[in-house]
Amino acid sequence: MKSSLVILYHRQPYDEYTDKNGQVRFRDKKSPNGIVPTLKSFFSGVQQGTWIAWTQVLARQKAKFQERINVDDANYNVRRIPLTADQVKHFYHITSKEAFWPILHSFPYHFTYESSNWENFKNINRMFAEAACDEAAEDALIWVHDYNLWLAPYYIRQKKPNARIAFFHHTPFPSVDIFNILPWREEIVDSLLSCDIVGFHIPRYSENFVNVACSLREVEIVKQVKVADTSHMAPVGMALAEQRAVTQVSYKGRTVTVDAFPVGTNPDHVRNTVAAPETQERMKAIREELGDRKLIVSAGRIDYVKGNQELLQCYGRLLERRPELHGKVQLLLACASPAEGMRVYKTAQNQIEQLVGKINGKYARLNWTPILLFTQSIGMADLMSYYHLADICWITPLRDGLNLVAKEYVIAKNGEKGALILSEFVGAAVELPEAVLTNPYSMDKMDASLDLALDMSEEEQKRRMQAMYKTVTTYDVDYWAGRLFDLFGQTRPNADLNGAEPKTLAGNAS
Repeated sequence: MKSSLVILYHRQPYDEYTDKNGQVRFRDKKSPNGIVPTLKSFFSGVQQGTWIAWTQVLARQKAKFQERINVDDANYNVRRIPLTADQVKHFYHITSKEAFWPILHSFPYHFTYESSNWENFKNINRMFAEAACDEAAEDALIWVHDYNLWLAPYYIRQKKPNARIAFFHHTPFPSVDIFNILPWREEIVDSLLSCDIVGFHIPRYSENFVNVACSLREVEIVKQVKVADTSHMAPVGMALAEQRAVTQVSYKGRTVTVDAFPVGTNPDHVRNTVAAPETQERMKAIREELGDRKLIVSAGRIDYVKGNQELLQCYGRLLERRPELHGKVQLLLACASPAEGMRVYKTAQNQIEQLVGKINGKYARLNWTPILLFTQSIGMADLMSYYHLADICWITPLRDGLNLVAKEYVIAKNGEKGALILSEFVGAAVELPEAVLTNPYSMDKMDASLDLALDMSEEEQKRRMQAMYKTVTTYDVDYWAGRLFDLFGQTRPNADLNGAEPKTLAGNAS
C-alpha cells in the first residue's frame, strides 16, 4: 500500500540492537526527548505512512540489506537509505556540520569549503527523493525536514510534478549576507522554492529566507502580514523580533506559502513523566542530596553555538563576585558529547571540560562541588526530575533555532515558582518574553540576568512562569501539526490525509 504521509528525516525513529540469538531488533530510542517522537506521532491519523532515513552499512551488508522495516504495533514503515561510512562522513560529519552548520548559525569563520563534498550531498538527497516518490500515494503529503535534505524537494518535484511537498527548517535561517556565502546557494533556494509550503520556527527566519530568495531569483512577494495580527510571538523589543512577515511568494508560476510556526512540546507527556512514581522517587533522592542548595540546570549538547563556555565563565564570575553563595548553589550542566567523527566539536568539548575543572578546582569543598557535568544522554525521568526541582533553568546559546528545553522546563514546573534565563538569540525567546532575557555576548548582561533570577521574589517567579506556561501549553505539538495541515487545506482546498483532522494527525508525542 502506498503511503498518504511520507516523512523524510535523517535520523531513524528507533534504535537497532542485536538480541542474544543474533537477531537484529528495533526499539524506541533511549533518549525520548527531541523531535523524533513528535514526528512519529503524526502517523497516528493516517492509514499508512512511511518514514525515510539513512542508516550506515558495511559494503558486504548491502547485498542482504533490508530496505523496509515494519515497526511493531505501528501504522508506518521505515524506508532506509543504506550509506557507507565514507558517505556518512562526507554527508553529515563534514558537509552538513562543517559547511552548513556554521553558516546557519551565523558563525562564518567556522565555515569550511575545501573538505565539503557537494556531489555526495546531492546524490544522497536524490536517493531520499527517489525513495519518497516510490512510497508516496498520488495525493500524499511529502514532508521534508531540515537542511540535511535541502535538495530533496527539487528532485521530488522533477519526478512527481504534482506532488504536495512541505519543508520544515529546524535550525535558524541566517541573514542574506551570511547565507549567500554558501557556494551552492542557488541550488538550495531553487529546491526550497519547489515546495508548496516552507516552514520556519519564527518570523525572523522566514523573512531571512524570503530575502535570500529575492536576492538570487526573480521572486514576487504575494502576501505580507503584521506578525502581531497572526501570531502569538512578540513583534518588537528583542533581538529576533519581526513586525512584518511575508507569507506567500510566487516564482515561475508556483505560489509558495512561507510561514513561521515554532515546534511545540507535548505537555501531557511531560506532566505524566513528572507525576510517574519512578520520577517522584528520583526527585525525592535528588532533593535529599541537594539539601537547601539552589539548583541551576542547563541542558543541551557540546557545540560551539550553544554558549556553554560563556555560561560557565558567567558562573565562575558569580562565585567570585558573591562568596556568600558558596555551598548554596549547584549548577548541573547536562552537555551530551557529540557522536564519534564529529571533529568540529573536539575543541569545544575540551574547553568545557577545562572550564569545569578550573572552577571546581578553585571553589570545591568536601561537601560541595560547584558544577556537576553530565556528558552522557540523560533519560526522560531523570531529566524531568531535574527540571521540576530546578530553581533556575539557564538556556543561553549564542544561537539556537528554537530550544525545546526551555519549554519542557516551564511545563515541568507546572506554572509554579522558578526562573527561566533565556538567550535573546534563541527562537523560543520571541514566544517567551516573560523569561529573564539576556545577551550571551555581553558579560554584564549575563551577570545581571543570573543575579536577577537568583534574587527574584516568589511572587514574581510565579507571575512569569504562569504566563509562559499558558503559552507553551496552548502552542503545543498538536498546534504545530494542525498549523501545517491547515496551511495545506488553504493551499489545496481538496487536500487532506485520508480525511484525518489535524488534531488527530498530531496525536500524542510519546
